[in-house]
Amino acid sequence: MLNLLCAVYKSTKKADTYLYVPGRDDFSRVPEPLMKMFGTPHFIMIMPIKKDRALGQVDIQTLRDELTKNGFYLQLPPQKKIYLSNTWRPKHPRNNALGGRSFSYLSDFPFFTL
Repeated sequence: MLNLLCAVYKSTKKADTYLYVPGRDDFSRVPEPLMKMFGTPHFIMIMPIKKDRALGQVDIQTLRDELTKNGFYLQLPPQKKIYLSNTWRPKHPRNNALGGRSFSYLSDFPFFTL
């Protein structure tokens, strides 16, 4: 397998969103609606895509495949997990508005069903 080079750009409209293209300023295969959503690309770096290299949030093989197949790869920010089940606990169970009962999970609330 050959080592490919790709250029990495950061979105000016979407936080933690990056666009990988096979060459610097080569957006010819990136769809126009995607470029409008992405905003003006801010150049970050050119990097080699090596088989033995590890990237933080991108699988190298997926990146290679997408660049070869589509001519670009869009990295979106990781989805944030929302943990509601353990966030609310009354400080003083006897003085809370729910009749002195303490609830640990949302499913414990009589008015909340999952």
